[in-house]
Amino acid sequence: MFQNEQFVRKIFPYLKAEYFQDKSERIIFEEIHSFLLQYNTVPSIEAVEIAITTKENVFEDELKIAEELLESIKTDTSTETNQEWLLNETESFCKDRALQNALSEAVEIYGNPKHKKTKGDIPDLLIDALGVSFNPSCGHDYIADSDERYDSYHQNNKKYPFDLDFFNRITDGGVEEKTLIVILAGTNIGKTLMMCHFAIAFYLQGLNVLYITLEMSKKKIARRMDANLLDVNINELKLLPKEIYQKKIAKVKAKTNGRIIVEEFPTAAASTIHFRHLLNELYLKKQFKPDVIFVDYLAICASSRLKPGVAGMYSYVKAISEELRGMATEFNVPLFTGAQSNRVGFLDSDPGLEHTAESFGLPATADLMFVVTSNDELARVGQLMIKQLKNRDEDVNKNKRFVIGVDRNKMRLYDVAEQEQTLVDDGQEEKNELRTTGKYDKFKTSS
Repeated sequence: MFQNEQFVRKIFPYLKAEYFQDKSERIIFEEIHSFLLQYNTVPSIEAVEIAITTKENVFEDELKIAEELLESIKTDTSTETNQEWLLNETESFCKDRALQNALSEAVEIYGNPKHKKTKGDIPDLLIDALGVSFNPSCGHDYIADSDERYDSYHQNNKKYPFDLDFFNRITDGGVEEKTLIVILAGTNIGKTLMMCHFAIAFYLQGLNVLYITLEMSKKKIARRMDANLLDVNINELKLLPKEIYQKKIAKVKAKTNGRIIVEEFPTAAASTIHFRHLLNELYLKKQFKPDVIFVDYLAICASSRLKPGVAGMYSYVKAISEELRGMATEFNVPLFTGAQSNRVGFLDSDPGLEHTAESFGLPATADLMFVVTSNDELARVGQLMIKQLKNRDEDVNKNKRFVIGVDRNKMRLYDVAEQEQTLVDDGQEEKNELRTTGKYDKFKTSS
């Protein structure tokens, strides 16, 4: 630290006095730290020697060892150390000491009922310690980082592809990390079915999937997943002999290295605070870190910032959507959730963003949002119609509407033949023509 100011600048935000177990080393570090804060430069060894002689509450033997250490640094003739190695070793030192301190404090908390912290604080202590990292990023410099930015234009962003063709078309190959995807639909149209299907599709790709339900029990969600994965009619699962059921589960297990975990919370009682706690518990207890998260569904979550009834519905639902998107960003995952369309939207043949039941603030936050509708004719042929409402990354008018197949008995979606994509709506003129000829009637949503 005395010899390399560049090194000091890089480690300064992360190195703490508590990491130095030797009191003499801690005394020296505290003086360097204090000098750097006050004068914005690294002190000389002589300046620290003078400072420690006036330091209070220091034993004479500790002061003597500190002076000897400073003297040895003066006479150090070692050659310049590799900067990358030095940073890596310092980061490793900080991680080890942070974990050691956290474990020591955890033992104190466990053994002392009068401790100011409780046993419930122990997981957070360990998570903070395990999260110690030297992150050199401090904003994107528009000019200095232009080469890096240009290279990013020619790199493929990490995407999680769907198993349905048209969803990959509208997302240019799949959903990205740190995004909020919202499925808008009326009651009993298929929000949960669609989220369960997508969760299974990602799981079969070898991804870790977390499904949070606030509406149904976790066993009911798992039952839907069983119907899909085991290729069994949902109403016939209870008739399946246990031996056959176990064989089917074993076949599923052999298909993927992914994991899928379902957890339930009481309706309107859980917020992102509870979800974050769950994520931390899963990591500590099961070494499970999700690649994709599903929250079923947004309007029955609670806000971690606002109280219901105090804020208006617009502000409350917008707050929940912002908190969910913030969680997606923090944990570096795509996060899927559902939203209810209002009564007008349920009956409308052409629902839009204005038909979001809870709040127009939700579409303002979503990265990708689409509405799912049905009617008697679509139900008869086992299809759902999808209409894009918002798409941050692609043209929302490209493949604005398309249909997908649905097998409700097995809780499964599938692609339909290209010739069945009869509705092409890239402009008002075509829509009017369909209405005039009566062909548009088949897409009117039934009540």
